[in-house]
Amino acid sequence: MLFRPRYTIDTIYNLDPNTLKKMGIKAVFSDLDNTLLAWNKADSANEMQKLNQRLKAAGIKLVVISNNNAQRIGKVLNPYGIDFIAKARKPLPVGINEELKKLGLKKDQVLMIGDQLITDIQAGNLAGVPTVLVKPLVQTDKWNTRINRFFEKGIYFFLNMKKPVTFGEKLK
Repeated sequence: MLFRPRYTIDTIYNLDPNTLKKMGIKAVFSDLDNTLLAWNKADSANEMQKLNQRLKAAGIKLVVISNNNAQRIGKVLNPYGIDFIAKARKPLPVGINEELKKLGLKKDQVLMIGDQLITDIQAGNLAGVPTVLVKPLVQTDKWNTRINRFFEKGIYFFLNMKKPVTFGEKLK
């Protein structure tokens, strides 16, 4: 289904590299704002770096797939050596497909993780990769994301997803 994630988890920071390796995951594609980094709190970069180090130690690459511009993303990620695709045009699968090709990976070897059904989950599903919906790191959004959240409420209602979507601590 277009908007339904394959998995749900409280936060990307609960990802267990050993579980990912057992699943055959070689790369984690992640949205940036409110998924990997609180959009309005620069200090959340410490958690992002710890996750990147855990994944890297397990041989799993972290790549950010974001609709933001390269200057904004690079300012945040370059100090940590995290690769990214800017202006990914989500919900289109363009950025995901570009990175799959670049890394030479199969669709079942990556996860697309994000906090929005309309952009992140839809892009991952259109690309044919497993998707993971996380709770937003903070409860506030930039003005443009607030518009998406409004429409997401309708999607949850239409798909009867309000009750079925539960967020666990670990990926199952």
